[in-house]
Amino acid sequence: MYAPATVVTPPLVNEVDIVIPTIRNLDFLEQWRPFFQPYHLIIVQDGDPSIKIRVPEGYDYELYNRNDINRILGPKASCISFKDGACRCFGFLVSKKKYIFTIDDDCFVAKDPSGKEINALAQHIHNLSTPATPFFFNTLYDPYREGADFVRGYPFSLREGVTTAISHGLWLNIPDYDAPTQLVKPRERNTRYVDAVMTIPKGTLFPMCAMNLAFDRELIGPAMYFGLMGHGHPISRYDDMWAGWCAKVTCDHLGLGVKTGLPYLSHSKASNPFVNLQKEFKGLFWQEDIIPFFQNVTLPKECTTAQKCYIELSKLVKEKLVSIDPYFEKLSDAMVTWIDAWNEFNQSADGATTVKVKPTKPK
Repeated sequence: MYAPATVVTPPLVNEVDIVIPTIRNLDFLEQWRPFFQPYHLIIVQDGDPSIKIRVPEGYDYELYNRNDINRILGPKASCISFKDGACRCFGFLVSKKKYIFTIDDDCFVAKDPSGKEINALAQHIHNLSTPATPFFFNTLYDPYREGADFVRGYPFSLREGVTTAISHGLWLNIPDYDAPTQLVKPRERNTRYVDAVMTIPKGTLFPMCAMNLAFDRELIGPAMYFGLMGHGHPISRYDDMWAGWCAKVTCDHLGLGVKTGLPYLSHSKASNPFVNLQKEFKGLFWQEDIIPFFQNVTLPKECTTAQKCYIELSKLVKEKLVSIDPYFEKLSDAMVTWIDAWNEFNQSADGATTVKVKPTKPK
């Protein structure tokens, strides 16, 4: 008989920012109101900054458009993508909270098999607040969940687990497919709810989707850079893939955990597969070289923070991937610019004052 996961973690209202990239009015927030309204929103408006985005009343939020990004970052604004969902990482940059939850504006509240609405944010917080087990797979999946434990043969020396840095949620209704799969399965919908959370093992990459994602910003935020995508660049729709590959090898090196599975949300809008194919075309070829690159990355022991890991990755990208396309030299430089901006806008180890930023107030 189905038994839903018990989420007992406090809401952590003062420790979570919700980051939303958008080009349209955020009417979808009405459905999320019971779960999101207590939290602070950081909205990153993509596209034409002269268009006024409507946010439902009652929400506490900051709204940044491209003019704000250019004003706040100056020359460093070149590292933030334009006309692409990758712009969301600007919200990660200016947040001052411990945790980030990011969601797309075509995602809605899903229901579990009992008909109960799923509080996706609460489940993400639960995932991040309990340990992960990347060094040895537990066949009952999450051993810290009520009603589960470590199975016979699991080393006692590893049962304490490690800190979870990333919680990757899934989707009902429209799956997160690439363009070729969309084209051959245009009517396919995901109706299968799997009641499980698992840790992705060390040394294993995964395709990270940003439409239902949470992470510990203090631990892994610098590696959550969504690259150079969209306008002015030869690739799009690989922003979250890039961030996922970089973040996973960084977590593996630093001994942090990545979970996937619950929570689910409902993805409601299938993007045009022909448009997507244009955006993804180069990436479909490039990924066959990029993924082996990340599978074989070895970071030096001197890389003790996410920032140091990311700078080392930027060097390796320039060294190993530029042969694929000159784009990767620009991407490598942008990775360094991103870390420079992160260090400038965030608390340094010596307690230096962080830069305070304010969005343009909506008229």
